[in-house]
Amino acid sequence: MMSTSVKILSDGVVKFDGGSVFGQVPKVAWENSVSTDRKNRITMGLNCMLLQVCGKNVLVDAGVGPKDNDKDKEAYGLVPSRLLKGLKSAGLTPKDIDSVILTHLHFDHCGGCTRLDRAGNIVPTFPKATYYIQRSCWEDAQSPNERCSAFHREENFLPIEEKSQLELLDGDTEILPGLNVVVTDGHAIGHQMVLFNHGGERVVFLGDIVPTHHHLNLPVISAFSFSPEETLQRKKEILSEAEQQGWLIVFSHGTDTKAGYLERRGTTTYLRPVEL
Repeated sequence: MMSTSVKILSDGVVKFDGGSVFGQVPKVAWENSVSTDRKNRITMGLNCMLLQVCGKNVLVDAGVGPKDNDKDKEAYGLVPSRLLKGLKSAGLTPKDIDSVILTHLHFDHCGGCTRLDRAGNIVPTFPKATYYIQRSCWEDAQSPNERCSAFHREENFLPIEEKSQLELLDGDTEILPGLNVVVTDGHAIGHQMVLFNHGGERVVFLGDIVPTHHHLNLPVISAFSFSPEETLQRKKEILSEAEQQGWLIVFSHGTDTKAGYLERRGTTTYLRPVEL
């Protein structure tokens, strides 16, 4: 049996408005647990996950990416993209990536899918990879409504289709043996989480259904969620299963706490953080 591995890679950080991150939960309830800058923004990680399974290198999400956008830098406090440096430290180049699984197509999760070549053309960052996304997510990203349009950038994903590297999924799918995507919707139409069997345990990359450990608190649902009620219902189901089955949870926007296990002590559930 081929060995498997899992590693969290960072593309840097992004800053989002604290009120938007915590949704309807008032600032007085969270201001002592997280720091904000003078613009009331919270620093959040841009976490991706590198998997090695069945002899294949699989990347889950791709961060903001290297394309310079001064407006985004100012609005979201972006730093230079770090994803490719992370790959290099793992002994890989973009050509070594066989598959890219995208939880959804918001710019902070798929911006790194494409890059500018020397001629100034936008091309796929991972030239030999197949990119996996839910069909419903793909279709929505091309005609988002006014509430979601600011988070979708066609240059981040249309070049993938143009180079015939796109594979659209219709529901829960096994990508490779032991590697599955499960549709959650909620945060975005066609949002999917990634489940990976690693050494006898289940690792789950939750995307933006539960983007940080703060969002383990059920009422904490970001204002960016397409359907907060659906997000709440899916959170209940997923977190209950994660606790019962001992899943290792990976947070897409965690900073100091990027992964951990849900454990119960009496009537209280808490997170036991781990490093990946």
